[in-house]
Amino acid sequence: MTSSLHRGRPRRPGPHISVRVAHAVLGCAIGLVWLVLPGMTSGDGAPVAIKEPASAPSSVAAAAEEEDETSTADLVLPLVAVAAVGAVAGYGYVRRVRRARSRTTPGGSGGPPPPGSAPPLTALDGRARAALVEADDRIRTTRTELDHAEPLFGSDPVAPLRRTVQEAGTELAAAFRMRRRYDEGTPAEDAARAHALAGIVGRCEETTRRLDSVADALARLRGPDDGPGAALGVAEGRFRELTGLVAGSETVLAGLRTRYAPTATASVIGNVEQAKDRLLFATVRLNEARQAADTGRAGTAATHLRAAEAAVAQAAVLLGGVGRLAALLEAAERTVPAALTGAEAELSAARADEAAMGPGTSHALLRHADVVLASVRQELTAGRPGDPVGMLRRIVRATEPFAPGRAGVLPAAALIVARTSTGAAADFVETHRGAVGAAARTGLAEAERLLATNDPADRRAADDLALEALELAEQDVRTHGNPGPAPEGTADEIGAAGAVLGGIVPPGTTADGPPADPPPGKA
Repeated sequence: MTSSLHRGRPRRPGPHISVRVAHAVLGCAIGLVWLVLPGMTSGDGAPVAIKEPASAPSSVAAAAEEEDETSTADLVLPLVAVAAVGAVAGYGYVRRVRRARSRTTPGGSGGPPPPGSAPPLTALDGRARAALVEADDRIRTTRTELDHAEPLFGSDPVAPLRRTVQEAGTELAAAFRMRRRYDEGTPAEDAARAHALAGIVGRCEETTRRLDSVADALARLRGPDDGPGAALGVAEGRFRELTGLVAGSETVLAGLRTRYAPTATASVIGNVEQAKDRLLFATVRLNEARQAADTGRAGTAATHLRAAEAAVAQAAVLLGGVGRLAALLEAAERTVPAALTGAEAELSAARADEAAMGPGTSHALLRHADVVLASVRQELTAGRPGDPVGMLRRIVRATEPFAPGRAGVLPAAALIVARTSTGAAADFVETHRGAVGAAARTGLAEAERLLATNDPADRRAADDLALEALELAEQDVRTHGNPGPAPEGTADEIGAAGAVLGGIVPPGTTADGPPADPPPGKA
């Protein structure tokens, strides 16, 4: 076994090549001597008699033949010896050159990688990102399908399918968690990181396998001969319900914009208009589905129906986001005064313990918290529209070093803040997922996981991750735009919805036809 002191040292050529060259030269010399010696003496050492050429012609021919045979025999062995020595020396040299080129120790010089070959981690990383996006889109689409299937078939046959989707969601959540650790640099070794990426792909494949079983079960529930008529009725009913909610959402949003600062409503400022666009798109698809069903084209009707269902589901998310934000802003507005009082109490206790905490950092943090609380109180008394969620966020972050995880109003304030940011990020990803990549989805999944733990210590991290995920998702939309194919039909049929909803295609459909699962694109 090689000692650890010499294991990493470069190997020196040493005398190997020179010894082999010397052996080759010596072999050549011996061969030359062997060739020369037979010409210097005769075979038996006796004097050679000179005879007349005419007297014995037959004896001269016999002697010539004997001399030729002896000369040929004398040449064979030296040539074989020279060739053998040269072959051995050449084989040793070639073997050593190959070993030196393929060696990976510090003394070796490995050859350059072939041109155009990508590092294994880069290829695996791209595959893992694509697998996460595909699995996330599939699970969102399947949940939408179950929402539309339950009114048709009832809750009893759909309940086991929802459990399967939940199990698939557990697999996908584990894959996102692995991806989050990978992005944080864990593990550090290349081999372990490649193994982690392969594990992410494997969990995404398991997610897809479970969702495939749900799709098969839904197909069996519908039956091979069932037309889209019943499903069309459910989609049209949901469409009419959401259309009736548009006016109320417009009123709510207008009230929020009057009552609060622009930063408070920034996440939903265009939701109602986007919902209208999606409902317009759904109108076109529902009409096409009805026409196709009436003329017996069940496959075409199903394709248009699924596109309409996706658009209706997104409109519901957009309108629901307005109502959810209104409730959270109202709760935050009620909580801000109590949070201010609780924060000041925590800072008073911290000042009493400042001597025990030690000077320096703690004093600076106290001063910063005092400034933050003073600015929030000034905004409250100014009488102009404010951002109550933003106020709570500032209060929670300023007092976090002095009241980590304590019960009371501050953890409740942190929960409101985290729910607001996580909900905004989730709605954006859901309604723009055709352009949102793996990084934003990974951050959102981690924020939702931390929020679900119901641990006050995790709420600050959930808020940070949700804000980061929203920013990444918005960047993806700005960078990639609308990746999906344009909806079928003419511009007159689709109208404004075609320009806005180009990424909405029925699940299982591509620009070239079925299958695939392209999600809705940028709004």
